[in-house]
Amino acid sequence: MTPVVGVLALQGDFEAHSRVLRELGAEPREVRVPADLLGLDGLIVPGGESTVMTLGIEREGLAGPLRDLAGRGTPILGTCAGMIMLDRDHLGLMDIRCERNAFGRQVRSFEVDLDLEGMEGGPVRAVFIRAPWVAEHGAGVEVLGAVDDHPIAVREGNLLAIAFHPELTGDDRLHRAFVDQVRAGLPA
Repeated sequence: MTPVVGVLALQGDFEAHSRVLRELGAEPREVRVPADLLGLDGLIVPGGESTVMTLGIEREGLAGPLRDLAGRGTPILGTCAGMIMLDRDHLGLMDIRCERNAFGRQVRSFEVDLDLEGMEGGPVRAVFIRAPWVAEHGAGVEVLGAVDDHPIAVREGNLLAIAFHPELTGDDRLHRAFVDQVRAGLPA
């Protein structure tokens, strides 16, 4: 069965995520309105600008339906601004609070090789662009990776949030792990 994975398409580089999903054998679906969430097996909330994303979610009436989707146990991956959208101060899906632009403005963007808990095959190349970090997290949140002791990859149940852009590197291991998680939840 081919998993259907939504990509929130209000702002940000949702097309790059869709391309990687397609290459991994998933069917990507752009999500702009609540009806687009119907029948999804997973969802990616991409990077972009969190204020613009918040306004788009409010305008389209997506907050409640996104919370319902997460409440049903649907796997969700948030990247960069998507991490912010999952936090306590935004959609409230994860027990985390993010610091926006934590590493600095655009000129402070950087790349680094990261060791992530549970990721086989060596370090992951991570692209940080005006990236957040997790400033606070609850006891049920597993920290999978950090930069300078700041959590930048966390998991809570079926929710995964990372502060960087895996869609920009050509390394599909994070997307592959997410699609595998989605597939594991599909009926046999």
